[in-house]
Amino acid sequence: MLIDSHCHLDFPDLASNIDEILENMKNNEVTHALCVSVNLEDFPRLLLLAEGYQNLYASVGVHPDYEDLTEPKSEELVSLAKNPKVIAIGETGLDYSRIKGDLEWQRNRFREHIRAARECNKPLIIHTREAAADTLSIMAEEGADQIGGVMHCFTESWEVAQKAMEMNFYISFSGIVTFKNAANLKETAKKIPLERMLIETDSPYLAPVPFRGKTNQPAYVRHVAEEIASLRNISLNEVAESTTKNFFSLFKYA
Repeated sequence: MLIDSHCHLDFPDLASNIDEILENMKNNEVTHALCVSVNLEDFPRLLLLAEGYQNLYASVGVHPDYEDLTEPKSEELVSLAKNPKVIAIGETGLDYSRIKGDLEWQRNRFREHIRAARECNKPLIIHTREAAADTLSIMAEEGADQIGGVMHCFTESWEVAQKAMEMNFYISFSGIVTFKNAANLKETAKKIPLERMLIETDSPYLAPVPFRGKTNQPAYVRHVAEEIASLRNISLNEVAESTTKNFFSLFKYA
């Protein structure tokens, strides 16, 4: 049994083929998927999708790349997270790779999400890109360790992974770990304790080998698990059992 801990099934290129997507999941023994929110404008659509299928869950949050919108307040996030299908806050975090200039608004937004997660007692889904130092600093300042969560689509160093795990966070690997040029990430995947690991697709992005460059989907999380099993010289079943157990341990409302 495998679980895709991070995907975007509400995005049009996946939502339009949802029956096929779910059938492919079943055929690849991917039993559940967490559909992750990127903005509040599209959250009703995401929630409707999750409510329509027993094996789909939702999060609520605003991605750090989304500019020029009404900033989400912790009170609003807490209110939306009361729905039983919402099992996490995010994705949230910092991304210094795409947007330049004064990014204090990103840091303030991140703080609001951490405060919401602590208040509603639901874990965080954290995105960080070219911002590891500030991400870890804000996590520490806002007490993110008190609620925990997952560092999604992890591409940072082993040292960053260690610091995140010390703050009660899991490390999630995406299709990037299957890429030939991801040597450092592969080494990190060998070191992460199985009890702190999750797997994901980040669909429709980052399709793993052998589908690289194509539209990703939750069924392909199997290839992420297979790569990790190969790197660690263990069975696919061991990776599947551990990451599935970790998912339900972290997302305790699932």
